[in-house]
Amino acid sequence: MVEQQHSGEPAAQAGEADAAEAATDFAGVPDGFQRLWTPHRMAYIRGDRPSERAGTGCPFCAAPDKSDAEGLVVHRGETCYVVLNLFPYNPGHLLICPYRHVPLYTDLTPEETVEFAQLTQAAMEALRGASAPAGFNIGMNQGEVAGAGVAAHLHQHVVPRWGGDMNFLPIIGQTKAVPTLLEDARQALVKAWPS
Repeated sequence: MVEQQHSGEPAAQAGEADAAEAATDFAGVPDGFQRLWTPHRMAYIRGDRPSERAGTGCPFCAAPDKSDAEGLVVHRGETCYVVLNLFPYNPGHLLICPYRHVPLYTDLTPEETVEFAQLTQAAMEALRGASAPAGFNIGMNQGEVAGAGVAAHLHQHVVPRWGGDMNFLPIIGQTKAVPTLLEDARQALVKAWPS
């Protein structure tokens, strides 16, 4: 056993000082990691999910009743609308939603289906004009088992993609760095929306 020598300190005080110093050193020593704090994602992580019923519990029923800025609405059509994703994979991640609270693509009326497709095309054009993505991911998750976060209200994702836009953060850190504020992205898309 190796004894530590502390000049002028009783053994008990020396041990306490070492323990306090170690705790202080541990908390103050950089570990080489940079951290992105994303507390806004806790609502999503905790699993708060809207009910099967239409109404204020459904974010896609609630958004059209708010101002465009508050609801993150980019464009309003006759039967469908376009909204920014509150938890985007990439800047400008859009969702195409029918106003009606229906869960499946097959539940859309013929008129809704046409506008749903037209708004998807317009969203791609707006994204090209606002941020020049190199490509897109477009798709729908039908049902909770298929990965739909809001399974009760149909929505289609339009995700702009750029070369190198994915890195280790989503895989290792379960964090996505989004370099623009939602309102800034919304305003750029509204300005670029095809008329």
